[in-house]
Amino acid sequence: MSSTLPSYEEAAALVAAYAAELGRFRLSVERIELGRATCRVLAKPLCADRDQPPFARSTRDGFACRSVEASAHVPLAIAGTTRAGDGPSGPLPPGAAWEIMTGAPVPADADAVVMLEHVETTGGQIRLPPPRTIAEGENIVAQGAQARKGDELLPAGTSITFTQIALAAACGHAALEVFARPRVAILTTGDELVPVKSVPAPGQIRNSNGPMLAAMVVAAGGEPWILPTTADNARALDTALSQAAEADLLLITGGVSAGKFDLVEPALARIGARFHFTGVRMQPGKPLVFGELTRNLNHDSRTTGAARPLPFFGLPGNPVSSAVTFQLFAVQVLAALAGNPDNGPRFALARLAPKTEKCGKAGLTRFLPAHCTFGAAGELPEVALVPWQGSGDLVAMARSNCFLVMPEEASRPKDNGAGAIVRILLT
Repeated sequence: MSSTLPSYEEAAALVAAYAAELGRFRLSVERIELGRATCRVLAKPLCADRDQPPFARSTRDGFACRSVEASAHVPLAIAGTTRAGDGPSGPLPPGAAWEIMTGAPVPADADAVVMLEHVETTGGQIRLPPPRTIAEGENIVAQGAQARKGDELLPAGTSITFTQIALAAACGHAALEVFARPRVAILTTGDELVPVKSVPAPGQIRNSNGPMLAAMVVAAGGEPWILPTTADNARALDTALSQAAEADLLLITGGVSAGKFDLVEPALARIGARFHFTGVRMQPGKPLVFGELTRNLNHDSRTTGAARPLPFFGLPGNPVSSAVTFQLFAVQVLAALAGNPDNGPRFALARLAPKTEKCGKAGLTRFLPAHCTFGAAGELPEVALVPWQGSGDLVAMARSNCFLVMPEEASRPKDNGAGAIVRILLT
């Protein structure tokens, strides 16, 4: 084990710092319809076009009233009815209640809404029977309680999901300004790889890394650009790397170990690559390479202003290794290029399932395919290892929904019994 390799924590800190530095480059912005904005990143703050809610709104079916009058347990005349969608009614007369539906505007002078099931109704009157009382403001959301007109509701850099879509729609934003998707070149290397539709000859395998990484890039907010698979020779790699220079991020899979036909690092060095690290004390993913290529000022990238270097990751060729290293490292750089620098690998705590076997020798941070079972509210999920045959085992990875994280200093959890608290990488 080379003592010069960074630990996982050291490599992760370096990548995080690099991703933060990308914020100094201005990213291109485009305006898109709200229906196409899912998984994009806001380039401009989202502001309220009016108070939220725009009127005092009832949260229950019932009767708007004055809380003091209702709590006196006297009969109150039903003075009118308002449904959701109706305009606000006039002032509530003294000694009266107003029938109201959920979401409807509360009449002026009413300060509470008593629930329908809490009152007695007879002869056009309601009465709140003792000992129940009602407090001022109960079952009402006041006008502007959530936001005032002009308030910033979401800052630039917010990743857009269904919740942000709903808020934007409520505020009348039929289109949003978002950052352009970073174009991510995916270069798979290896003489043994054939297209997915092919029937592999003896010694050949189908290219699974290309489709896998493309799916991961889309999920992380990028635009995948799958380049033709490159053979294990210097000339082919030089040609492919020249083509990939038009991307915003470059992912290379395979050819980054120390074997006779691992030619990626020399090819990158020939075009002036700056290497930030070439290997990490982790498994799978130990041969991971991270660096950047310099571009001229005329490069037509998704940024504006000064030319931005082209960051690259040389991912190990085994699919589990590629997936893990993308999730731990590449996703953070991709998120920064997409305008969402706070996005990164997601970890959680879980309880270890009983009878967990030894997880490997110490000296490497290990990320092992596992399956988490989520139980009752308030309880940590339980995680169990998925049996696997090493970093080429796609079956095990497909059956997992997380990775169990084993720290560098241990070969098994400190408490190997059922219920030991461990860390997991969410997928």
